[in-house]
Amino acid sequence: MRNLRMIVSYDGTRYYGFQTQPGGNTIQDIIQATIKALTGETVLIIGSGRTDSGVHARGQVFNFHTNSTIPVERWAIALNTRLPDDIVILQADEVSQDFHASYSAKRKTYRYSIDMNRFPDVFDRSFRFHHPTPLRVPEMKDGLARLVGEHDFSSFASRRSTKTSHVRTLYEARIDEYDGKLDVYVTGNGFLYNMVRVITGTLLWVGEGKLNPGDITRILAARDRSAAGPTAVARGLILWRVDYPE
Repeated sequence: MRNLRMIVSYDGTRYYGFQTQPGGNTIQDIIQATIKALTGETVLIIGSGRTDSGVHARGQVFNFHTNSTIPVERWAIALNTRLPDDIVILQADEVSQDFHASYSAKRKTYRYSIDMNRFPDVFDRSFRFHHPTPLRVPEMKDGLARLVGEHDFSSFASRRSTKTSHVRTLYEARIDEYDGKLDVYVTGNGFLYNMVRVITGTLLWVGEGKLNPGDITRILAARDRSAAGPTAVARGLILWRVDYPE
């Protein structure tokens, strides 16, 4: 039996997230059904992590075990001809039997995108949160920098988080600004439920002057979700890339 790893990008607008849900219509459901149509096998794909309803991915990674003899270089095109247009397999390779898309991952990067222009970009509206007033970007950058390092991110996790520990490490964090738009990038060893969206919602409060950059340190120390800002809308979030030891 072979263990195949694939990189998939998707527009999550019309899906209920990556992970299988009782109501179906998830990225996992669609890909598994497509593999069955291609090979006749019922497989379970393992994602590097879940993305919520309406969240997108540029570089989600998953793996699965198969008895199919289809050459690995043919898998991407074979699946893409059967998948809907908003889900695209970018790469496929064969990996060792002990590879696990979630447990083997070392770093993940997310991007959250904001449009500060008066009117939204019609071609970008599904992938950016429209905030039609200027933000204090230098203060937002200052606040974001205070999150880099190992911290207990309880204040930035959904109350529905089921993780036993909320300690995570952010390796890098930055904000790129251009043409009235902002891209917030965060790279870490793992992320809690809604963590990036709560971080962004809190940074928006900093940008609006409702919080000071120094308040981020206080919010971290509180370890209380009510201390942080709102959860930013899903459509601005993209799972950008997942890195592995190799």
